[in-house]
Amino acid sequence: MIRWKRGGYLLVLDVIFINIAFILALYLRFDGVPAQYWEVFFTMFVPSTLIRLTTHYFFGLYRRAWRYASVQEALAIVAAVTLGTFFDVVLSLFWFQSNLPRSVVVLDWSLCMAFIGGSRFLLRMWAQREAAQAPEAAKESCRRVLIVGAGDGGALAARELRNHYGPRVRLVGFIDDDPLKKNQTILGYPVLGTRDDLARVASEQQVDEIIISMPSVPRQVIRELVNIAQSTGKRVMIMPGVYDLLEGNVTVSKIREVQIEDLLGRDPVKVDIAGVSGYLTGRRVLVTGAGGSIGSELCRQIAKLKPKVLLLLDNSENNLYDIEMELKATSDVPLAVLVKSIQDRRGIEEVFRRHQPEVVFHAAAHKHVPLMEHNPEEAIKNNVYGTYQVARAAHLFGAEKFVLISTDKAVNPTSVMGASKRIAEMIIQYLDTVSNTSFAAVRFGNVLGSRGSVIPLFRKQIMAGGPVTVTHDKMIRYFMTIPEAVQLVLQAGAFAAKGEIFVLDMGEPVRIMDLAETLIRLSGFRPYVDIDIKVIGTRPGEKLYEELFTSEEGVDATKHQRVFVAKPTSLNLPLLQTTIHALETNPQAVLPGDSASTLEFIQRFVPEFKLVEAQPAQLEAAVAREGKQA
Repeated sequence: MIRWKRGGYLLVLDVIFINIAFILALYLRFDGVPAQYWEVFFTMFVPSTLIRLTTHYFFGLYRRAWRYASVQEALAIVAAVTLGTFFDVVLSLFWFQSNLPRSVVVLDWSLCMAFIGGSRFLLRMWAQREAAQAPEAAKESCRRVLIVGAGDGGALAARELRNHYGPRVRLVGFIDDDPLKKNQTILGYPVLGTRDDLARVASEQQVDEIIISMPSVPRQVIRELVNIAQSTGKRVMIMPGVYDLLEGNVTVSKIREVQIEDLLGRDPVKVDIAGVSGYLTGRRVLVTGAGGSIGSELCRQIAKLKPKVLLLLDNSENNLYDIEMELKATSDVPLAVLVKSIQDRRGIEEVFRRHQPEVVFHAAAHKHVPLMEHNPEEAIKNNVYGTYQVARAAHLFGAEKFVLISTDKAVNPTSVMGASKRIAEMIIQYLDTVSNTSFAAVRFGNVLGSRGSVIPLFRKQIMAGGPVTVTHDKMIRYFMTIPEAVQLVLQAGAFAAKGEIFVLDMGEPVRIMDLAETLIRLSGFRPYVDIDIKVIGTRPGEKLYEELFTSEEGVDATKHQRVFVAKPTSLNLPLLQTTIHALETNPQAVLPGDSASTLEFIQRFVPEFKLVEAQPAQLEAAVAREGKQA
């Protein structure tokens, strides 16, 4: 009702402005209005007004919120007035046979622009003045915000804050490293300095909140800016990435707290879309472990490439239901949802017989190192026997590609889980030598935010008030975001041809102690003061550092700068042939039934396997804490 009331007022004003503009144009042209043109005016008054109001309505001049007017609204006014003037000229020339002087037409257009555009932007100025003259109490209670980044992202953030919050947020200005922007204004707000001035400006302007809005800069720059902003003690927020900016998805709801992914993640991956879509678009694609962290992200990204059908297989009905509902809400790709265990030979065969998948991504696995140390036979049954069943079915039913999701823990394994994944790699390498299916494996390290990983654990411990537990103060790990890992898995799948083991570039390793300290700071606390960090000793099977390939393997480059291929190593083919034959005929005879036989089974396949026992906490924790009091 309010919108229509406001639009009605504008419509009445436009009727007045349209006709005053025409009369004034005649007056300016002739120093008065000749009698013959009064006749033209009264003849054209009704049809001309109706035509112009129609063009105004068509371009939305009565539906827009003019207090937030910007370039788009200005362009709409220009288009509406220009089109209305054109129709007016046509009407006078062909209908009323009245040839108006061109100078009158130009003056009429200019005056209409001034009256109609001016009335709208006066509304905008009045709304901003009203906000600026808010009661002093409201001004004192509003949040004072400083934006880091005076480019497109910063301007969008400023506009969103102004439009969404109005007087509740007071933008004090921008910080930008471009010296040419200093002392300039963006949307009426000053650029107050560079990053070197950030702490000073935040203090002088009594800032409550700092928003980092530089979505296209490298992550290293983001890390540096976050560190500087956090040193001020102010609340630090961040804008979304460059893809959201380009797609126009930047809204005030996307401005959020800085997360560890913003600091550890890397610049966006460039994927060969043609190469990836070439083997997925229009194909029947199966993802095992579809409800897990990696499996569900595989499903999301594959769905965007429009497969003929996407098969989701998992033994967890809850996880499977979640990803099914999400995909149905965001994609129109046909889905087949399959609750199955990968150890169920008949069930897996039936899936392949009925659905005939052409591409298989095998993400189903037991992955928790400590749990598998206590249940080693289950690691072999699932990660080895289960992988064999899915790979065997891919071979028997003629799938084109099979991609195994592996792990850096398969390299020189010290845990049962890592060793089981190394045996799975060996099995698919062997099958590649006897099958028309192209088998490959992709190794990578930890992914940020996956279930059971260290980051969700640290967050829970911080929310509980601490302490944050670290197994060793010198432990390091490789990290990448789940979307990046999956993009590179899909890229590696495009390269798969002959039993390769692909290795992803994981970037620089991260010290887990540093990670814990950063997470505590991001949560608004001080390490060792508000939240303690406790070293509890390494767990069974845990290494201080992970490797992505053995010294024997080495790596070769591929066409993608973040995907490498490990050089093939010799396989114990007689052992693999004997084991696979036994798995075919009598799996119970070859699968281990207890911990001792499991370790013996692993040792036969992976001679380099060395089980690492748990190590008690060292006194280094106290030393570290004393040296890092914040």
